[in-house]
Amino acid sequence: MTYQDMRLVVVSNRLPVAVQGKGQQARITAGKGGLVTALAPVLRDRGGVWIGWSGAAGQTGLEGPLRTFSEEAGYAMHTVDLTEEDIQGFYLGFSNEVIWPLFHDFQSRCNFVPDYWRSYLAVNRKFAAAIARHSRPDDYVWVHDYHLMHVASMLREQGDQRRLGFFLHIPFPPPDLFFKLPWRSEVIRALAQFDMVGFQTLRDRRNFLQCLSILCPQSRAQGRGPVMTVALDERKVLAGYFPISIDYKDFSGRARTGETAEAAAQLRSTLRHRTIVLGADRLDYSKGIPQRFEAMRALLGRYPELRNRVSLLQIVVPSREDLPEYRAMKEEIDRLAGDINSQFGEPGYMPIQYLYRNLDRDELVAYYRAAGIGLVTPLRDGMNLVAKEYCACNADEQGVLILSEFAGAAAQLQGGAFLVNPYDVEGVADAIHQAMAMPSEERRQRMRRMRAGVRKYDIFWWVDSFLQAAFGRHLEEFPQVEMAYHAER
Repeated sequence: MTYQDMRLVVVSNRLPVAVQGKGQQARITAGKGGLVTALAPVLRDRGGVWIGWSGAAGQTGLEGPLRTFSEEAGYAMHTVDLTEEDIQGFYLGFSNEVIWPLFHDFQSRCNFVPDYWRSYLAVNRKFAAAIARHSRPDDYVWVHDYHLMHVASMLREQGDQRRLGFFLHIPFPPPDLFFKLPWRSEVIRALAQFDMVGFQTLRDRRNFLQCLSILCPQSRAQGRGPVMTVALDERKVLAGYFPISIDYKDFSGRARTGETAEAAAQLRSTLRHRTIVLGADRLDYSKGIPQRFEAMRALLGRYPELRNRVSLLQIVVPSREDLPEYRAMKEEIDRLAGDINSQFGEPGYMPIQYLYRNLDRDELVAYYRAAGIGLVTPLRDGMNLVAKEYCACNADEQGVLILSEFAGAAAQLQGGAFLVNPYDVEGVADAIHQAMAMPSEERRQRMRRMRAGVRKYDIFWWVDSFLQAAFGRHLEEFPQVEMAYHAER
């Protein structure tokens, strides 16, 4: 095999597109997010492949619309069709009622239903079959996230030895949490079937290696630095940590436009030039939104001089609204906002401004630029890119980032951010008070330090560092192709 024969094949639960409508009449548009931003150009320029689920049940007949979109995007996309039963058991069940809460330290929310496990295996087998069908033996297959931890195991069972890398975007729990999983041995051994297993932080990798050493006592880890080698069952597995990031240049560039400056000024004017404390989160129990609201209550109670001087502007992006648990969470947030506004509000002043909707990137950048304080306080998070986006958009370098110590981003941004325990609402309130009183030069020094780190270690560095560690090749060493759309049909 020569590297001229090699393509990158990306596999994720969802394709990097949004599908509206059904069948041949479906309208397909490009997806959003850092992963798409980083990998789409690589696949386009080098004739790669992306494999994933369309996002809806039984979405057959998408071949035509996907083919048209692929020709425009420059790389092939192949769907893995899921039934409604698959979605209930694999996606809503095992992925989001077992792995998501357990890995985020919410074991009381886990629902260890055996049928969920069986569905998870069945869907992973579907993805493995799609990989075998739509990739070549010389390709490098990069599998993403907790939905697909068994794909390598399924392929190895069939004697398939193609190169497989895996990246976990969420935290990996310590043994005392991971061992609550009834299928812990199967999951840890399945992960060890990949050639490379990547994590967000050193802590996540350490947790994985501890679990592996207990469940597979014959395993031996060697090496130092971001990537270690593990010997297990006559094979070697690489285990590394690679903190994911953002497209710094894109966010910073958008923040510096005249349109963004004008929109940010309008936001400040609307809030009568009070200090804006910004929270921006998807609706999820891991994000700590109720605790953040209680911190705002504590702030105004402990420091009454700040009333009418500071507003919490909380953006909540709708998520999984069809599930009763998430509807109840939304109701709790609504109630808390109303209660705190009733307690501390006055004519012309509501301490919590609360938006429940999607924002496009330009709108979000304007909010980032307008905010004097970024309040990023998840109860647990693999990384949290909002913290990095806030820094990238802080064009005047006068913002202050208050960051949960339980977010993966804390390891990189601790030199400039205020690190807080999100469960300590009085501690968070005190951090906001300190941030508001911080001298201008200290704010600039802290923000400049964080921006330099996010600029250097951006999303493209992340892709490059993973690929280099996986098989010793840089991103640019994937061969260019003459035709934009060069993947196998």
